[in-house]
Amino acid sequence: MSLSMHSASAPVFTRMLGNLLTWLDAARAHAEAKKFDTSVYLGLRLAPDMLPLTRQIQIASDAAKGCMARLAGQPVPSWEDKEASLDELSERIRRTIDYVNSVPAALVEGSEERAIEIPRRSGEPLKFRGEDYLRHYALANFYFHVTTTYALLRHAGVDLGKADYLGNR
Repeated sequence: MSLSMHSASAPVFTRMLGNLLTWLDAARAHAEAKKFDTSVYLGLRLAPDMLPLTRQIQIASDAAKGCMARLAGQPVPSWEDKEASLDELSERIRRTIDYVNSVPAALVEGSEERAIEIPRRSGEPLKFRGEDYLRHYALANFYFHVTTTYALLRHAGVDLGKADYLGNR
C-alpha cells in the first residue's frame, strides 16, 4: 500500500491541531481551577533563549499551512502574528485546520517531485523535492513546535498525558 502525499500531510496536521485545541481547553480549565489568568501561559518558556508558548503555536500553524500551500503549488498564506490570548490562539488553530482542509487533495497529489524552496534570513533558501520536504522538514518542524507547546503546558501543571498528546482520550 502506498501513502499519498495528501494522506501523509493534511490528516496529520488536522489531528494534531485538534489535539492542540484540546490542550488549550485543559489549560483554561487548569487556570480556572487554580484561580489565575490564562495570560500567564502566553510567555511560558523552558529556557530563557527559547520562543514562548504563543510563538510555538504560531509557528506550528505556519508550518501546517505553509506545507499544504507549498505541496499544492500555491502561495503560502501570510497571517499576522498578533494573538494575545488563549482564545485568539485557539481561533488561529481553527483557521489553520480550515485552511488545511480547504486545500484540494488533487493539488497535493503528485507533489513528490515538486521543487520546494524555503526562504531563510541567513541567505540561501533550503531546497527540497516535495516528498523530502514533507518527510524530513515540514513534519519534523511542525511536531517540534506542537511537542514544545505540550511540554510548556505540562510544565505549567496542566493535566495532560500521553493519551492527550496522541488524541486518544
